Amino acid sequence: MLSRTADHLFWMARYIERAENTARILDVNVQRSLLPQPLATIEAGWLGTLEMFELMPAFEKQHGSASSDAVLQFMIRDRTNPSSIVSCIYAARENARAVRGSLTTEVFETHNLTWLEIQRLLDERLPERDPGQFFDWVKFRSHLSRGVTIGTMLRDEALHFTRLGTFLERADNTARLLDVRFHGSRTAALSTARDDYYHWAAVLRSCSAFEIYRKAYSDVITPERVAELLILRSDMPRSLCASIDEVCTNLDLVGDERARETRRQAGLLRAELKYGRIEDILEGGLHAWLTVFLARVAALGLRIANDFLLPIEADLQVQSQ
Repeated sequence: MLSRTADHLFWMARYIERAENTARILDVNVQRSLLPQPLATIEAGWLGTLEMFELMPAFEKQHGSASSDAVLQFMIRDRTNPSSIVSCIYAARENARAVRGSLTTEVFETHNLTWLEIQRLLDERLPERDPGQFFDWVKFRSHLSRGVTIGTMLRDEALHFTRLGTFLERADNTARLLDVRFHGSRTAALSTARDDYYHWAAVLRSCSAFEIYRKAYSDVITPERVAELLILRSDMPRSLCASIDEVCTNLDLVGDERARETRRQAGLLRAELKYGRIEDILEGGLHAWLTVFLARVAALGLRIANDFLLPIEADLQVQSQ
């Protein structure tokens, strides 16, 4: 497969997954902002979200305080923000259009309709009227894209690169979702206050993991167990362990001798997640561990780009257009 084709498939999958996970992270903050708490606490939560996405400088150029309305506007409909939901859905559609011949008609039409539909929803101001309904729509369209891809595409390199992009992005964003509460915190202690209970319940629901948590633990929600479920449980579909395992599986299917070091690093990360203990992770602080994990995922993505896709400089130029 040509590197350019693989690159478009990889980024098509990453962008639609990124749109979904951005919706999930914003949904956690919207639910959390509805709890009775000081205005300063709500603003700090939105600031933490922007810092987590590394978008504070870009946000500050356009807005003043980090109010709910300003952050939602910036992260949903701002076309100048490449990480906004509308920008991600547009980029996914453009990457799909570039390799339409490598996709089934159903896959391309799903991406194309998602792009057309989000423009209508934004014109109708659905995110402002009912952000929860809008976030559910984004998640549904991402689910539909993955389902159509798995259900209609030949199990060849095109599918493997698509899956590789999906799960690398999912690992990155699940870690960021977990880090919403702890961005900037260097302590290992996890609070069990009432507002934290509601926060972790919102995190579970945003990961489609609330019922899974009840089935796995049959107990009250605690932050330690939420962290264990979303980091180390291989049977949890959106966990870091499950995501990195899928990354390794698809790397093995497309890898060659040139990618030996990339596969080794991915395998090492999978082994640490498979055999790790949540007590060891929490001992040094969850935020610190997640920061290191995100750096390793970013490095793995860079290695994949250099081994299989366009040279990274050319890729960044293409994706910014």
